Amino acid sequence: MVFQWHCRAAHFALLCALLCGCLPARTTGGDVTSTLLIGGSKIDVTIESGEMRLSQAELLHWVQTAAEAVATYYGRYPVPHVEIHIIPVHGTGVRHGQTFGYDGGLIKIRVGKQTQAAELGNDWMLTHEMVHLSFPSMADEHHWIEEGIAVYVEPIARIQARQMSAEQMWADLVRDMQKGLPQDGDRGLDHTHSWGRTYWGGALFCFVADVEIRKQTHNEKGLQDALRGILNGGGDIRHDWELVEAFKMGDGVLAAVRRAITGAQLSKESSSEGILPSAVFAGRSVADFRPRL
Repeated sequence: MVFQWHCRAAHFALLCALLCGCLPARTTGGDVTSTLLIGGSKIDVTIESGEMRLSQAELLHWVQTAAEAVATYYGRYPVPHVEIHIIPVHGTGVRHGQTFGYDGGLIKIRVGKQTQAAELGNDWMLTHEMVHLSFPSMADEHHWIEEGIAVYVEPIARIQARQMSAEQMWADLVRDMQKGLPQDGDRGLDHTHSWGRTYWGGALFCFVADVEIRKQTHNEKGLQDALRGILNGGGDIRHDWELVEAFKMGDGVLAAVRRAITGAQLSKESSSEGILPSAVFAGRSVADFRPRL
């Protein structure tokens, strides 16, 4: 009878964990590993051994919050499975993070042992690292696009998930975007590997692309649509792509909207003025009207 009760209690605990999106923790060599379920994706979170002021629950909530922001922006979590290793270090605050494409996806991030929960609430770094999962791996000279997307998308994802105010994002962009502008001797994003050009130069590229897409699609689409298209087309961190391949995939997502806009305009002018659609482009090549990312 006692054994039967323990079995039922264990099953009930497992069911509660599944409904809450968190599987029970397991310990391996002093490390504690838990599993979060975000949509259809599995996130294994390993808290490496070491004394920390933060509780396991607080750290898991931090991971879940970042994952929900990224899933909100992309419509789903970028990869089916990812391992996140939280590494305790001396001091306070969230420290250096790294994201890798092997083994399905791996993020290593360092957290100060004296960090408090309020500091996690203001953190951007884990969301930044998770955004890296959503774009294919590039050659070294195109590292700026990987970092630029992560810098640009991170605050927007958090705003869409109601984790950050738009006012804060725009204030930060006004303050920091200038760090990405070319300086004397600049040789372009592919050949200027300074911190400012790689991170904020890449973010500036994304910002301009977002504005141009919205202008040319009458605000029907934005960079978010292109990035979702790249991800849904198989372009995540587990795969190596050429940059032009990613751009073509993203541009293809916008093609239908461009055709719909120009098609509607042609139909309106044809019916109202009684002219053939081809007359609208008289004296110009169709290529002149093709938006580019």
